[in-house]
Amino acid sequence: MNKAITDGLALMPPAFANGLNVWSSENGTPGSATYDGAANAALVAADADFGGCLEIVKNTTTTKLRFMGETPLLPGMYLQITAKVKAISGNLPSVRIAGWAGDSSFANVAGLTEVGSTVALTAYGEVVEVTAIVGSGARGGVDMPWGLDAVYGHFGLDLTGANGGTVRIEDIVIEDVTSYFLGDSSGRIDIRDFGAVGDGVTDCKAAFNAANAAADGRQILVPEGVYYISDTVSMINEVVFDGTVTMPDAARLTLRHGFHLNTYIDAFGDEVLGLKKAIQALFYFSDHDSLDLCGRRIEIDEPIDVAVVSGASTLEVRRVIRNGQINIQASSNWDVEVMTSEGSYNAASPRQMTNVTNIANIKVGSLVTGTGVGREVYVQAVNVGAQTLTLSQPLYAPNATQTYTFTRFKYALDFSGLSKLSQFQISDVEFLCNGHSSAVMLAPSGNNFQLKDCHVKSPLNRGVTSIGEGCQDLHIDRCSFVSNEQSLRAEDRQSIAFNVNANDSKIRDSRFQRFGHTAICYGTGHMFVGNHWFQGDNDSDSPRKAGLVFTYPNVNSVVTGNYIDNSFIEMTNEHDATPDFNSEFSFGGLTITGNIFTVSDCASWFSWIVVKPYGPGHFIQGVSVQNNSFKSINGYIDRVDKVDTTFATLDNNMMRNITFEANTFNGVSQNTINPVALEFTQGTAATNWVLDPSAYLPFDGWARGVESLVFRNAVTNATGATVFHTPYVTVNYGASSNQIRLTFPEATKGTVNMISRMDRPI
Repeated sequence: MNKAITDGLALMPPAFANGLNVWSSENGTPGSATYDGAANAALVAADADFGGCLEIVKNTTTTKLRFMGETPLLPGMYLQITAKVKAISGNLPSVRIAGWAGDSSFANVAGLTEVGSTVALTAYGEVVEVTAIVGSGARGGVDMPWGLDAVYGHFGLDLTGANGGTVRIEDIVIEDVTSYFLGDSSGRIDIRDFGAVGDGVTDCKAAFNAANAAADGRQILVPEGVYYISDTVSMINEVVFDGTVTMPDAARLTLRHGFHLNTYIDAFGDEVLGLKKAIQALFYFSDHDSLDLCGRRIEIDEPIDVAVVSGASTLEVRRVIRNGQINIQASSNWDVEVMTSEGSYNAASPRQMTNVTNIANIKVGSLVTGTGVGREVYVQAVNVGAQTLTLSQPLYAPNATQTYTFTRFKYALDFSGLSKLSQFQISDVEFLCNGHSSAVMLAPSGNNFQLKDCHVKSPLNRGVTSIGEGCQDLHIDRCSFVSNEQSLRAEDRQSIAFNVNANDSKIRDSRFQRFGHTAICYGTGHMFVGNHWFQGDNDSDSPRKAGLVFTYPNVNSVVTGNYIDNSFIEMTNEHDATPDFNSEFSFGGLTITGNIFTVSDCASWFSWIVVKPYGPGHFIQGVSVQNNSFKSINGYIDRVDKVDTTFATLDNNMMRNITFEANTFNGVSQNTINPVALEFTQGTAATNWVLDPSAYLPFDGWARGVESLVFRNAVTNATGATVFHTPYVTVNYGASSNQIRLTFPEATKGTVNMISRMDRPI
């Protein structure tokens, strides 16, 4: 590379014969004294060695010769200054190349080396060549490294030593030798050429910016060494790291060409720090929407607090982390933190706990447990001054003041420090939690977080945790969750694959293996499609736990085409501060269609669909269970549906719009059907026929309606004579209100087909 050619720069000073008015006896700056008419200088027209040249008598301690023209020095440029000198008479001096460094304000740049090596003249008439290289970088062979502040120089030479000697000087040569320092002059530039020093101390920010500006598509080489960058830099061109960089935590390195984890590991010399700095950059620039982990396995021994790492408080544009493996290493940094504090609760402020003791020690994201606390209630925010906590869900029946336990799990990726996170996706990433940590904690608010084609293996406590509304429109697609509790009995497991506090989650084509619960879901509009979750164990006749738990009564959701194995669907209202029914939508809005339900070696009282009201007065309004296959293996279960009356029963008189039809039952003692079509035979003549469909009716329902009665043959009286009377129907008959009575004007007998139901359609 020759800057004089590529950039059109004029480097060569004029010959002495063209006039000495541009040659200074001082620093060469404007207004300095020149050799034009000086008593100790003269032009020699025809020297035997030099031809035309300048003759100077040394008469000061340092006799200077400087070209007054401003010779440009660009970033990455190297100039070689050469002079040939010979002693003529008198004392023999020494000679060296020298210069004066000027900045963009035409002031001298202090602190620079402005002289080359000194050479002594030892004989008269002997031609001695002196040379020095000046440039921006502290490279090997550079005599005067001037960095980036110097943009031009006044170059020449110095005579030092004894005064009184006469010397002759050939015309000074200045040439571009930048190519000496480039391995590939067309494809790569060196960061040192722009003033970078790899000592780990010198601030190289300006050098990186200058190299980036000058590269013009070429690679930028960061050679061996440690380069300190004091503040954020953004590199447009490709950077190749043989050395590493170090930066303050808040400073960002944005590598816009080849933005992927490998580059950041090369840049920082550490895979964890590289990952953190790459995530930081991902949050703050728009050239790339995704961070590719390049299929790498990253070993981490502490949680990655994304808010701290990124320095951001919110992110609401699409960003993706993809294609890699996060492997959790054993460390005390993953230790679960548990503390107890007393607090007060009032249902009038359902998501607030007040007068909390030791509140400064309670962490955002802590799981809250205690009397009257439902599953998966978390601390969403902490106000130390006011001694209040914001909760992710209301509490259903705590004491006014009581002691609570706050448990803070540790997560590989923890987004809880962000106030809002939307449109964030983790794709093709495997979390190897190894029983040491949980996987992902979401931000307190935001929407459309996606986990796609990921594997979460052996999380200690949780797979994905929502502590607020950051799960709005959560997507979990084609993922695999495998618990760390494979060998435990189902009833002893505490782990949960994920929870939801907001609406509209889409859980599709995913697999969940042997968790305590697969999902705890509040809100509405959820879609569970094409998943397989199983929670069995190796014991016989053992209890099973809920796989999918809906904690908002009227869920307006679908469960379709799933394989639901050794667990059940549970509907509760445990996240209601006033769980008694009070003019609201009650349980319902759920469609369960086309699923495979399986259980094996379990207790006979197991059921796949369970409703558990936490207060009285509730009922079911709108549940459709159709085209499912129910199968129990190695033992029969009693039935597929159940009401858990631990806290309250359902109001059977309010049931409406419940459908159980077109399902298949194997290993189930009693089929569940509504409406149910049954055939009854009255063998002896009676005025009242009592028909009992109760065993088929779901959720211990009453026999509330009859849709049709069709007599299969003649209805006869006690003598066998056909009668043509029409009976009237009494519904809700019997002590349990689950029978139907037909009343005739006279005693009759016969066979009737009846379609009855335990609900009203509207």
